[in-house]
Amino acid sequence: MAITITDAAAGEIKRHMETQIVESGTMLRIGIAGGGCAGLQYTLGFENNFDPKVDALYEQHGVALVAAKKMALHMDGTTVDFRTGPMGSGFSIDNPNVPRGGGCPGCGHH
Repeated sequence: MAITITDAAAGEIKRHMETQIVESGTMLRIGIAGGGCAGLQYTLGFENNFDPKVDALYEQHGVALVAAKKMALHMDGTTVDFRTGPMGSGFSIDNPNVPRGGGCPGCGHH
């Protein structure tokens, strides 16, 4: 199982770590929660807590990314990227395990 961090995302994460002057050993934690019609909601935040019994660690491009093992199955194959476009810039998370178009059958999505 794996979560991928692109070069662009790693560069932006490192920039944020430098501007926020985080401690050595700080990792980026990704979280996931149900979001109803909007699909899954993701969180990204810096922290120093890592428990190998409950967390999975992914290191790429000099960035350590942590996710709870219980969420890792739902996030296998996910890519964290940073994109800039006409509407602004920000992190994007592409999770191939999530159906497109939201997940609420009551709204007409199947």
